[in-house]
Amino acid sequence: MDDDLPESVKKCLDILEENVEILANLELDLEDEKEDELTSNLELHQLYDMTEDVAESSKLKRAEANYARRLTDNS
Repeated sequence: MDDDLPESVKKCLDILEENVEILANLELDLEDEKEDELTSNLELHQLYDMTEDVAESSKLKRAEANYARRLTDNS
């Protein structure tokens, strides 16, 4: 009976890890959809600013996802 407990806990942790990854991907997809708004009549400098913002946002999202993955890997 006691030998089954660690195996059950390991299975639960594996399931949790998989679900955390799925939820993180869903969150990123939802955030991407929010950012897909069109804005018309922009000046060129505004487009450059938006491009920089998107690049920074992408880097932050990737860093957050990598950090979350490392946290789950270390658990």
